Amino acid sequence: MTRPDHADVVIVGGAIVGSAVATFLKRRPDWNGRVLVVERDPTFRTSSTTLSAASIRLQFSTPLNIEISRFGVELIKHLETWLGVDGQPPPEVDFVEGGYLFLASDAGLPILESNHAVQREHGVEVALLTPMELRARFPWLNVDDLAGGSLGLADEGWFDAYALLQAFRRKARSLGAEEVTGEVVEIERDGGRTAGVRLADGRRITADWVVNAAGPRAAGIAAMAGLQLPVSSRKRMVFHFDCRTRVASPLTIDTSGVYFRPEGPNYIAGSSPHGEEPDPDTFDLEVDRSWFEKVIWPAIAHRVPAFEAIRLLDAWAGHYEVNTLDHNAVIGPHPDLPNFLFANGFSGHGLQHAPAAGRALAEWIATGDYETIDMRPLGYERIAANQPYRELNVI
Repeated sequence: MTRPDHADVVIVGGAIVGSAVATFLKRRPDWNGRVLVVERDPTFRTSSTTLSAASIRLQFSTPLNIEISRFGVELIKHLETWLGVDGQPPPEVDFVEGGYLFLASDAGLPILESNHAVQREHGVEVALLTPMELRARFPWLNVDDLAGGSLGLADEGWFDAYALLQAFRRKARSLGAEEVTGEVVEIERDGGRTAGVRLADGRRITADWVVNAAGPRAAGIAAMAGLQLPVSSRKRMVFHFDCRTRVASPLTIDTSGVYFRPEGPNYIAGSSPHGEEPDPDTFDLEVDRSWFEKVIWPAIAHRVPAFEAIRLLDAWAGHYEVNTLDHNAVIGPHPDLPNFLFANGFSGHGLQHAPAAGRALAEWIATGDYETIDMRPLGYERIAANQPYRELNVI
């Protein structure tokens, strides 16, 4: 490849969000610019995409997030339509439509009911279950301290995140998007516009647009452009275990905040820190196995008595890019730097929201507007005004 010197669009970050932006831009028949994706680690070994719990749901508290996830489901269910290359199907992502089950105590039931009403109003197939109904449907579940549960009946489940990433990358490359291995160390500005990027090896790439898709490193990229972004890198651990008794469960979110779901013949579980537990900014990926003994196992054994007899097989850690203002993504241009675009702060929803975010930014670059889902509520203006657009269903 010749040394790059100019691209119409430079995308900083080549994981699922950046690759989705590249794919949807190059899919457009009305736009024919050069797209350059800059990725610091092309193995994606420590990427949030590949280290995630790889799940998708429609059970959100805001209509916008429901619609964003709905497009993600549409794409996953029809990969050949969206990501097929030269008539060949994309890699199989093994979508398991197992549903999500949110459990609530007496204190949490009003929020669950409010979310349920929003979801039903927007066509989500979801059932609000009483403790008796939960026991009848899931006899392995301890419902003694539950007030209810919300079960997704369709379009929710889990899949192979790495396969989806590779499908996006293959499609983008087939359409002419280019990938460069490198680390962005400077965002160049020319007054009120972004002029391009400089890489650690000295390469300089001028650009008409720069897209920040840097995941947990997004705040650092924004700072290079002189912008503040309230996105922090937070460690999330995932624990892989087996159980002698087979439990055919949905992805279940306990009242404690601990989640668990099947993973092939076994299971995975995890939790965000809560209570007095710290949740510091970090790029560290070291696993603290005591977290399993202290938090995860007690919670899942209480909720599923069969999980009292389990064996920890493995564990890993990945990063959430947490928007500390409201746990919602920041999507679209900066008002004072209009050719610098954000696709950041998904707070654990990036994998499932990447298709819609990528399509939206492609629309903005090509037309100056959103054509499908209006992402303006997720724009940077709310960050500048310190006006949260809150998502209540955060895992």
